[in-house]
Amino acid sequence: MNKFNYTSNSDISYIDDLYTKYKLDTQSVDITWQKFFEGFEFAEDNSLESIKFTESSVSRLIQSYRKYGHLNSLTNPVRTRRDHNVRFNIEEFGLSKDDLSQTFSSGAEIGLKDKPLRDIIEKLNKIYVGSIGFEYFNIRNTDEVNWIKKWVEEKWFSQKLNKPKKETILKKLNEAVVFENFLHTKYIGQKRFSLEGGENTITFLNEFIKSACESDVKEVVIGMAHRGRLNVLTSILQKTYDEIFNEFEGNMDPDLIFGDGDVKYHLGYNSFISEGEKNIYVKLIPNPSHLESVNPVVMGYTRAQIDEEYKGNFDSAIPILIHGDAAIAGQGIVYETIQMSQLDGYKVGGVIHFVINNQIGFTTDYDDARSSIYCTDLAKIIDSPVLHVNGDDPEAVFFASKFALAYRQKFKKDIFIDLLCYRRHGHNESDEPKFTQPNLYNLISKHPSPRDVYFKRITENNNEIDKDLASKLNKDFRQKLQERLDEVKQKPLPYKPQKKDEEWSFLRSSEPKDFKASPETRINLETLEKIGKALVKVPDGFKPLKQITRLLNDREKNFFKDKSLNWADAELLAYGSLLNEKKFVRISGQDVVRGTFSHRHAQLFDANSNIPYSSLDFISDDQVKLKIYNSLLSEFGVLGFEYGYSMASPNTLVVWEAQFGDFSNGAQVIIDQFISSAETKWEKMNCLLVLLPHGYEGQGPEHSSARPQRLLSLCSEDNMVVVNLTTPANLFHLIRRQLAWDFRKPCFVLSPKSLLRHPKVFSKLSDFTDLSFKEVIDDCDNKNKIKKIVLCTGKFFYDLEEFKNKNKVEEVSIIRIEQLSPFPLDKVMKILKSYKNHDKLIWAQEENQNMGYWSYISSFNIKGLELISRKRSSSPSTGFLKVHIKEQEELIKKIFK
Repeated sequence: MNKFNYTSNSDISYIDDLYTKYKLDTQSVDITWQKFFEGFEFAEDNSLESIKFTESSVSRLIQSYRKYGHLNSLTNPVRTRRDHNVRFNIEEFGLSKDDLSQTFSSGAEIGLKDKPLRDIIEKLNKIYVGSIGFEYFNIRNTDEVNWIKKWVEEKWFSQKLNKPKKETILKKLNEAVVFENFLHTKYIGQKRFSLEGGENTITFLNEFIKSACESDVKEVVIGMAHRGRLNVLTSILQKTYDEIFNEFEGNMDPDLIFGDGDVKYHLGYNSFISEGEKNIYVKLIPNPSHLESVNPVVMGYTRAQIDEEYKGNFDSAIPILIHGDAAIAGQGIVYETIQMSQLDGYKVGGVIHFVINNQIGFTTDYDDARSSIYCTDLAKIIDSPVLHVNGDDPEAVFFASKFALAYRQKFKKDIFIDLLCYRRHGHNESDEPKFTQPNLYNLISKHPSPRDVYFKRITENNNEIDKDLASKLNKDFRQKLQERLDEVKQKPLPYKPQKKDEEWSFLRSSEPKDFKASPETRINLETLEKIGKALVKVPDGFKPLKQITRLLNDREKNFFKDKSLNWADAELLAYGSLLNEKKFVRISGQDVVRGTFSHRHAQLFDANSNIPYSSLDFISDDQVKLKIYNSLLSEFGVLGFEYGYSMASPNTLVVWEAQFGDFSNGAQVIIDQFISSAETKWEKMNCLLVLLPHGYEGQGPEHSSARPQRLLSLCSEDNMVVVNLTTPANLFHLIRRQLAWDFRKPCFVLSPKSLLRHPKVFSKLSDFTDLSFKEVIDDCDNKNKIKKIVLCTGKFFYDLEEFKNKNKVEEVSIIRIEQLSPFPLDKVMKILKSYKNHDKLIWAQEENQNMGYWSYISSFNIKGLELISRKRSSSPSTGFLKVHIKEQEELIKKIFK
């Protein structure tokens, strides 16, 4: 016996112990062992030992199939699987060929009580070593394992599809195959990233969505890359073939198109799909070429729908993420989003992960694409089951779709379907795959399509399926496609943007004139004081820490005695005012509840019980509640999630705060590919508010800069707002402005650190009740004596003002540019013209010359404007405090020289 084999024997004394317990109390052992011990006719001790040994051997054989059968399953349609040294030789279990005809009670575990060993093995092979490899024994919850075991061993073994169902599967599979082949012959060389070889993806999605609709699921949200997207759009989301052909023909009038658009295999779509008398809404989220980056966006979108549209019911909306095998194994964002799956602020009730595993990543074979056995081994992190399915077996795919829905709805957890298939052509249709995989592609070139494989299977030994059906389906559908193409060529379709989602229909696109002045965002004094009272009150019996008591006393003094609010007061006031107006507010990020700099304290914690108290939830009886969550330590995943949440919910202020602005570049893909460009590419608005702590205070190169130059380089056509504010009141009005506009724009705030407790950074109550947002703040009344004008932004203003006041400088005026994008050029020029006697105009920044704002500001060609800054550098700042202080002093002196 090979002691290193997966299926080596365990200690027989363990069986004795269990049997002893069983004799004392039958309920004291697992149900499988109860069945094992049932019905034994015990004789002499030697006979008992023999029976116990052989029965336990059979039981262990069954368990080995359950645990390791997936490693031997017949899931690869085009090449032999790697040998994982799994053997189910009965001799390895102390059994012999003589035992094959013997009956065993252990067979009761799989529904074959007192059946011959031969029958037990035959059933185990059909279940566990067939077209599906079931991988679930890594799950630590025994209830889940038992539920899966029952489903698999009863329903998979007994699944027999009737003739109409088989014909439906064949028809859908035929459409997927013919559509790809039609495009391949009509648009030779055009990129479409075909699904050929993996067409049973359509079988899965079609059956899953049908079953979901029948089960009263209201919405399915899909995220996927380019591979097979056109097929999913037509076969599943019912985008018309005319529209697809029109896109291939390039029949678009540039004068009628909004924005820049995107390639056809990135576009989203949505539609209502009917199943009987029920409807289900299916949405495909648009995405860039950055693989897997759409994952958190889909999750955020789904969570928003669950929270707001379906009132917290996780059964009503299901996300499906369609991965490639190389991408799911190689992209770190997959790990980040999987870690979100059971967190209160981010869970969506379970994601369906479907992998189009064509066993190659562009030109990279799977041996070079991952270290793990399976591309889906991440599933083990969260104890999720994996079904490895043969891509040539649509009935196995059909079962997987039913299983995935049932498991997700029961356990509210992620599940993985790994469709083993192949890629008929290269990475795209003009690529030659034989350069790098000649052997594999020799096999693929001879391999029939999944439709042909299935048709052969269902007609070979079955007379109920018409043998001419396949050719008829092929001919009819090809003719339909040709008719649609002929119509499009004769009469091109006019450009027609997809209809907005209903919840976005009340909004319009922005125009340049919208940024000439900000809308009204003030609140009345009565509302302000009502929110202030809520912010300083704690419930009876709540015991705050001493420091929190001091904070509450200071806050009460600010609101009701000094009538002047600091940065944190203003931020909470803004959120409270929106909640009081029944507008939702969601805030997330690392440490956002307290705030990185211990300033926010949106929730207070009882010193004895640790129970949190959210004061903003107790402003009025009919308000909505604040949603605030400390996130996992992730930027890419969490910002993507919040973007998706905001994408679904135009009436929710969604806020993401970076721990330090420096760390936001961990989410650069979301900023570049989604936030800054989604409106022009996909006509998708968003009002996400991003807080990026920024400012030079001697904390070194990793805690000083949110790299504003990068953000500003993305700004064009009023696509997003970038601000660097200096007053609490302006922060308040900015936050409220996000939902006051009748359009939506994402906004980046270069938020302060040292200003959070700066003695001069306060705003009078009247600034909240009488004013609106100020894009530019002028300096002085007596402008005639000004010789030098300094333009600056953000926290640096207070450093300059301190020097100016300390040295009694009267001939320099400091103008604050609060909003950098869209740049308020008209307002800036109007203010500059009011200064008649100046001879020097400076842009001052504490950032290095090649960073900060200068490359952006200089593009507006303000006459005479010169730069004073730190010198050019490859690093944002020095790492030495003394050097920083010296640099800052010299820089400020140079500005006032």
